[in-house]
Amino acid sequence: MIKKTLHQSLAVAVGFALFAGSSAHAVDLVAIGKLSGDLHDLSGRTELLESIVPADLLGGVGSGLAWAGGDTFLALPDRGPNAVAWNSNVDNTTTYVPRFHELRLQLAQEADSVSGLPFTLRPTLLKTTLLYSHSPLNYGPVVPEGDAPSRHFFSGRSDNFDPLTSSADTADARFDPEGIRVSRNGRFVYISDEYGPYIYTFDRATGARTSAIALPADLAVANKSAHGSDEISGNVAGRVANKGMEGLAISPDGTTLFGFVQSPLIEDGGDGGRANRIVRIDLETGATTQYAYDNYLADKSKAFNSSELLALNDHELLVLERDGKGLGDDSNAAVKRVYKIDLAGAEDVSNLAGASALLAKAVSKTLFLDVFNKLKNAGVTVDQIPAKLEGMAFGEDVIVGGETKHTLYIGNDNDFLAETPAHKDNPNQWFVFTFTDADLGGSRYEPQAFNRNPANH
Repeated sequence: MIKKTLHQSLAVAVGFALFAGSSAHAVDLVAIGKLSGDLHDLSGRTELLESIVPADLLGGVGSGLAWAGGDTFLALPDRGPNAVAWNSNVDNTTTYVPRFHELRLQLAQEADSVSGLPFTLRPTLLKTTLLYSHSPLNYGPVVPEGDAPSRHFFSGRSDNFDPLTSSADTADARFDPEGIRVSRNGRFVYISDEYGPYIYTFDRATGARTSAIALPADLAVANKSAHGSDEISGNVAGRVANKGMEGLAISPDGTTLFGFVQSPLIEDGGDGGRANRIVRIDLETGATTQYAYDNYLADKSKAFNSSELLALNDHELLVLERDGKGLGDDSNAAVKRVYKIDLAGAEDVSNLAGASALLAKAVSKTLFLDVFNKLKNAGVTVDQIPAKLEGMAFGEDVIVGGETKHTLYIGNDNDFLAETPAHKDNPNQWFVFTFTDADLGGSRYEPQAFNRNPANH
């Protein structure tokens, strides 16, 4: 829980150990906001899913988070509720229709009466948009309700695919969204997925898919299965099941996407390995470049999965790494960190395979923010730090004591388990941090530009 008196410690700059040394940072936790109460979204879905869970259940909205200008953000849940056991052959997934939510995250410079932090964050759900395709999709034995000739809903259910094609088949209905970013003109959203893996473009207003962005073929698996462990054992190369394109970043000028595979590919060591891949995509030409990233943390003697990417500029990125421990896992959190990397001068590893080859080319990283320590120092107990911190976005600048500071929002994926008898209260929540240019250690921060020009996606 948050201790009301601990806001006093926020005046003290906390030192962070860097990957290659140490340096003092003044990155501050300034607000925590929770979206609770009515646990239904604004999708209008009234049916029950196969697991007897409401199809409009609000949850998991921290899987992805995108700034859309002002105090407007887009929040992304993943493939839907699968914590309730009903059919292990499909990993308890359902025909939940993937969607994104438009939120107002109103940050007010007034002390929060509960947390004692200097800002108050008030989240409001404004809109829910369902994702669909105008062209037909490959479903399994169950089709989502409301499917129509020109409106074919995507589905979180793991058996919604054509078994005769590779996982790169963009006609498959199964879709596990994990990262979201807004186009420069504000009209489109880019969403990354773990099943394909894919990156799709959707019309922000309607939820219709407008294009599929081609990714390197080596990221896909040849043999698909509705059961994740069978899919892993049935392939010798490609992404690990449920560990596909997890993170997504967009350059501030809107011309480039960066996709992050959550786990090393099977041929690069698989789940638990160190050698991960970042894919750079030029949106104008479609050209891709791959970079190696080392998930290993020396002080923990372990490799961790990577949850999100966020672009500081056209070549420097923030990377969110975490364990799966904490609130929602009924355990104690230990690792939640944001690292800074620079792809300038990094070597393309598109034609390389294997952990040794990739690790020799891995980009260097420095610790920018130890989220775990910041939350703990603010009075959040280790069992209350969310297990799945996954969404990350910049927001509007704020003025603190006459100084301009940038804002960083980090959200949690609560697996649709806000309030259940078997779990502790695990609301959808966001943690807001402030930082200055000086805290970036010489790196350049550029806010995303929105020019609202229909000709520029």
